Amino acid sequence: MEKLDLTKKYRHYFTAKPEPALVTIEAAHFLSITGKGDPSGESFKKNIEALYSTAYTLKFASKNNGNDFVVSKLEGLWWFDESRFLADSAAEAPQKIPRSEWEYRLLIRMPDFITKTKVQSAQETILLKKRIIEVQYLELFKMKEGLCVQLLHQGPFATEPESLEKISVFMNDRSLIRNGKHHEIYLSDFNKTAPEKLKTILREPVK
Repeated sequence: MEKLDLTKKYRHYFTAKPEPALVTIEAAHFLSITGKGDPSGESFKKNIEALYSTAYTLKFASKNNGNDFVVSKLEGLWWFDESRFLADSAAEAPQKIPRSEWEYRLLIRMPDFITKTKVQSAQETILLKKRIIEVQYLELFKMKEGLCVQLLHQGPFATEPESLEKISVFMNDRSLIRNGKHHEIYLSDFNKTAPEKLKTILREPVK
């Protein structure tokens, strides 16, 4: 049985270069969970656990039905309450906004054959067998970003403002403005990879 690998099927979605570039991103659906707070906190870790537990439960159930797939990369949308906090650019936001005030939506891209009913079945299985209560907050989430500016950030998360500044300059030079939430695709497992070797796609929807 051949596994469906979304990172290969949609290579352009999971690929970026070190310098800013315009791309057009197609609609897709994701297994998703939302939260708020420091990404080094316990709540964030539990949400990731719930997300991956459900993703792998869906994978194994699909494999039994002849539709095996590779669990895709972790992704995240990040935003904050702009009525309370002011950041003049995406590059300033990580430095000015307290980590406790960031809101997020964690995502794992799913094959088209994963339905809401299948997600609900996986949630029920995990609640019964593993008692990971956070899975009850998961949902199947559809997103279409359209036109975006992106680049590949290489290195620790702490140096992301340098890459975000490149994106801001690129946008300003072309009179582009933000048109959605800041998007990160974690090509590396940040729990197992040295900070200086991390690879992260930074993506900003624009118009």
